[in-house]
Amino acid sequence: MKTPHFFSFPRLDAVEPQEKDWQRLRVVTETRLTPEQLESLAQPERVFPLQRAVLAVHWHPEFVPMEVIATRIQRMFPNAEETLIIPTQHNELLELGPYSGVEVDCYSRGFDQKVQLLLHFRSDRVRQAHTLRAMLEHTRRYRASQLFDFMHAIVHPESEILFLAARETGASAELVQWVREHVRKIQLMIESLHDELPQDSLKNKILRDYFDALRGEEDDDRIDHAQSFLSHVKRLVKERFPLQYFYRTSEVIEEARSLGAGIVIPHPEQFWPILLADYDVDGFETWNPQSQRYTPFLITSLGRANQCLGPERRRKLIFMGDDTHMGEKVKDAAKRHPEKSSREIGWQPAWEDLEISKRVILAGMTREIVIREYRERLHG
Repeated sequence: MKTPHFFSFPRLDAVEPQEKDWQRLRVVTETRLTPEQLESLAQPERVFPLQRAVLAVHWHPEFVPMEVIATRIQRMFPNAEETLIIPTQHNELLELGPYSGVEVDCYSRGFDQKVQLLLHFRSDRVRQAHTLRAMLEHTRRYRASQLFDFMHAIVHPESEILFLAARETGASAELVQWVREHVRKIQLMIESLHDELPQDSLKNKILRDYFDALRGEEDDDRIDHAQSFLSHVKRLVKERFPLQYFYRTSEVIEEARSLGAGIVIPHPEQFWPILLADYDVDGFETWNPQSQRYTPFLITSLGRANQCLGPERRRKLIFMGDDTHMGEKVKDAAKRHPEKSSREIGWQPAWEDLEISKRVILAGMTREIVIREYRERLHG
């Protein structure tokens, strides 16, 4: 669709960041934590003394120190007997005790879609995994480049994406121009400070966090409308983001298996054709806070599929993922995403749901069985 002439915008060359803009960017990209913040993070808001098994293989430490997270988990589940706890940062291999893990983006050419894999390892097997680490670094850098595409789509004076997002959200030309001016400032500041900024902060959410930091200076309704507009721009940019520069799913699986990895597919309802691809994986995530619609169906389907396997093939395991992002817990309470900030590592209430737990048992599994069987595979 050709962008209408009336929706072109003036160039933004004259926009210059002021000191308050620099300070705002520093605040939203800060990853150093104060002693008070670290102590608060080590104290869980909830405790689950009755939970004896803790399976946590899909969660993101972000910039929170691992020792603080370990203390928080221990305090949250004081009576745990069976545990398997592995971090899965996006495209960055991290270690916690005997296990290491990562959530990696890759490309499935068969159905032309980006998918994600959770890779889990014994830590001693990946400390010298140079090829895998190079693959992850390439993927991390490429995914981070989406932020620059996101900003370019906003500041470019004749971006078709601007028109489409404004039409979908009812954003006025005045609001769009105001957003563009701020994003141009962010772009200039990031270009100037690129090597000094924490690499973990260079993600799409930097724009969301920056505009949230304008609350108090600007009307909340204006900020809310701007955030809606930005979300639509981001979605359109992600839809057009070239996928061929990601490693293919089969390539990632092959390299991971050579290192003794366990492999789990998260969010299957977001890219359901992967269920038909027959990839060499250990299991599927059937529930997480973002993916609950098909939980009973997925559990039942996996149980039936396992019954049809030959003796030489291992069954697919049933996983639940909490998808906790620890960085959400650092933000001021008023600026937290309510649903994301309520997640906890190892807390997946679906295991206790009577209907779901019945289906899991009929599929021949429990949380304890999955922990033991998957641990055995990682040590095999």
